Amino acid sequence: MRSLTRSAPLLTALTLFACGEAATPPAAPETSMTAEAPAAPAPPEPETPEEPEPAGPPRQAAVPVEIPEDIQKVVASEDRDPKDRELDTGRHPGELLAFFDIQPGMKVAELGAGTGYTAELLARRVGPKGKVFAQNPKFVLEKFAEKPWSERLKKPVMKPVVRVDREFDDPLPKEAKNLDAVFLVLFYHDTYWMEIDRAKMNAAIFKALKPGGVFAIVDHSAGEGRGSQDVKTLHRIEEKLVKDEVQAAGFELDAEGHFLRNPKDTLDWNDAPSASADKRGTSDRFVLRFKKPEG
Repeated sequence: MRSLTRSAPLLTALTLFACGEAATPPAAPETSMTAEAPAAPAPPEPETPEEPEPAGPPRQAAVPVEIPEDIQKVVASEDRDPKDRELDTGRHPGELLAFFDIQPGMKVAELGAGTGYTAELLARRVGPKGKVFAQNPKFVLEKFAEKPWSERLKKPVMKPVVRVDREFDDPLPKEAKNLDAVFLVLFYHDTYWMEIDRAKMNAAIFKALKPGGVFAIVDHSAGEGRGSQDVKTLHRIEEKLVKDEVQAAGFELDAEGHFLRNPKDTLDWNDAPSASADKRGTSDRFVLRFKKPEG
């Protein structure tokens, strides 16, 4: 499911370099006795495989986000798990923390924390004076997360983290209030096929945030007009659908990040752990920063 997120590594183009032109062969000597057989035609040059063109109109190219030095140090921490570092190429954790302006001492939450990749980054960033409420539903824990999540929570760096075992339609405990940010990374689409009451979930997130607090959403892009048709098969969702639902809950769309965009993504495959090594972590992803109104 995770890959907050929010997973978690790019398509390569093949380039052929000419090595120089062949010299023109000398003319064959004339003879009146016997005509030489014509030379066999040269075998055709192998064609360079072409990448399939993405369907639909041209899409947004990636736009990097400047990463402050203190966030760079968080990502570069030597005690981070090597498996987490492998995910960094596709997840861009430094840009994620910078785009959502996560600062030391903040109180934040992550829904669908999974095995804890993003939750640990948040814990490192908010530090000992901050707090991270990290939620997982029963299904996620039983399916794959319980053991690795429990092991991660033993790390000293995870002291700011409060484990929250609750369902998505009522995801946060009463003490999780006046939060600076709530993250839902690569998981909003899953709330569809899990048949979560998203209106109730979004209302709970709205209530838990302080005025001006951020609802941070990252997810895999589905094609234009696809809506929720690909949420279970390809684990993708149309960006417009997410925007409409979250804004219906009272949030304002504050900004869109383009640092996880990939306009070459054909949008017809599943960026899951089972994906081929050259594709894993390369899906086109939208990044949306919503805010709870100040008033």
